[in-house]
Order: sequence, then structure tokens, then C-alpha cells
Amino acid sequence: MNRVELSAPFLSLLKAARRVADANDAEAILLLAEQPYNFTEIKKSLRSKIRLMIASDKPEVLKAAEEDDFVRITLQDEPQTRQTQLSQALLEAIADEHLKSGDVIVGMYASFERDRIDTFSLISLTEHLAKLTSRDLRRLKTNVPLETLRICVDLAVEVGREGREGKKVGTILVVGNHTKVMELSHEGVHDPFRGYADKDCLLRTARVRESIKELALIDGAFVISSQGVAKAAGRILDAPAAGLTLSQGLGARHWAAAAISKATQAIAIAVSESTGTVRIFQEGIVVLRIEPMDHAMKWHDFETEPPEE
Repeated sequence: MNRVELSAPFLSLLKAARRVADANDAEAILLLAEQPYNFTEIKKSLRSKIRLMIASDKPEVLKAAEEDDFVRITLQDEPQTRQTQLSQALLEAIADEHLKSGDVIVGMYASFERDRIDTFSLISLTEHLAKLTSRDLRRLKTNVPLETLRICVDLAVEVGREGREGKKVGTILVVGNHTKVMELSHEGVHDPFRGYADKDCLLRTARVRESIKELALIDGAFVISSQGVAKAAGRILDAPAAGLTLSQGLGARHWAAAAISKATQAIAIAVSESTGTVRIFQEGIVVLRIEPMDHAMKWHDFETEPPEE
């Protein structure tokens, strides 16, 4: 495989990044690479015990990093900003337990020219979203596959962070046991997913995820099968809230999510319109909470109150 030679400006930038990493006890240097560099030479030039992590959406780049057993992070092959790519790489590294909340890393990436790495940033993961790890999700006793859960949680976090058309957006994704969820809900608007084959509604498809973000503006919940198929949108959830206990200040959306999770054994993921916070409900209670990406992730103690009669 042909490797891209390391230019003098790149080596100079790399040395500067290494000094910053050493001075701040960084856990790793994360390289967003568009080209198959000689990563072994990059590691040697660091002259440090610091880990080198490679993130890319290019198969040839990831293959070039195979030989020396570097941590490799596969990015989505879609048009994205550098900030989005960097965030995705960090979240994937946390999810796969290569990094943890509290770590400091140096990210290197192309900023002004697409293929030429010219910028580095010092990033503290206490100031970044500490995404759910696979271990956290495995604690949920559910038949929903881990892949489906991770896709749905990622999607909910994006909705909470980005909103839509300049507006904050709140929504619910109910995942698993979709037949029973459909029985305990009714159509609030004309269902945009009705009539489509399952293969055309897979959340693994970027087009479907974008559609869900657009449709999050409408009232009602999304119903997602365990296989990651969007079965319905705009569903009004009818499960009774009797016997539930939730945090003070949570509104109707969260009560509905809690109720449907208790009545159907599905996982309900609620996005707060006011804050962008994502809460994951199982069996009627909040089991995990994620703050928006531009805030630190915080685990909170909950003050509770009984539901209104």
C-alpha cells in the first residue's frame, strides 16, 4: 500500500501536539485522517508513551493502521463537519471503552484544506458528552439488540443537541415489542412510514435517520422494532401512568415514555424539548440520563413525586 509521506509542516505540527499532550497528561492523540499516512513513523516521531488513535471513514486509511495495532475508529461515510467527525470519533472511543470520562486527548485534523492536517485541539472529556458505554447499555435487561439501542440513543442525542430548523425539539423513541406498543397507542397524524417495506425503514440508513430528525417536529412518538426498523411516527401513547413515580418538573412527554415502557417492556427514549436532555426509561423508571453534547455529562440524584390523579 502506498503511504503518504510526512511533510515538514506536518511533523512540526505533530511535535507541537506532542508537547501539548505531554504538558496536559493527555491519554491519547486522536488523528482524523483522510489519507493513509505512515502511522508507524508518526508514532515514532511522537517519542512518547502516549497512545495514537486513528479515526477515518476511508477503508484504505483504516487498513494502513492495521499493521501496528493502533486503535482504529470507523467514522460514517457521510458529509459531516470536522467538529461532528471529531465528536463522533470521541463518542465511539468512549462507547468502545478506549477512552473514559475525565480523559484528556489531543485531536488533530484538517481544518482549512480537506486532506492536509493543519490543526490540533486539546479536549477534556469532562467537558464533552461521556456517551453511554456498551457496558451501560448491556445492563438493560431487554431483548433489544445492543446495535439497535446504540443507534436509537445516538439519534436521540442528535435531536436533543441540534433541534430542527433553529428550534429546540422534544420527542420519544419507543424501541422493542413494537406490536404491543402499537396496540397501546393511536395515530396522531398521518403516518409517514406506513406502507413502506422494512428494508426501506432501517435506522442504519442515513436517509432514515435524517427523516426521523425532520419528523421529530411533529407531535407523538416513533415506534422502532428490535431490528431497528422505524414502524411508525406521530403515535400518541395511551399506556396508563398509574403507579409511576418521576422526577419533579418532568412533563407529559416523560410520563408517556415511562408509562409505555412499564406497560410493554419496551425501552422508551425521551428527548426534553427545553434542555435537550435524553432520558432512557425501562419498566417505568429513568435508568440512564444523558446531557447535551455541549455540556458535561452528569449523573443526578432524583427528587420524586407521585403522579397526578
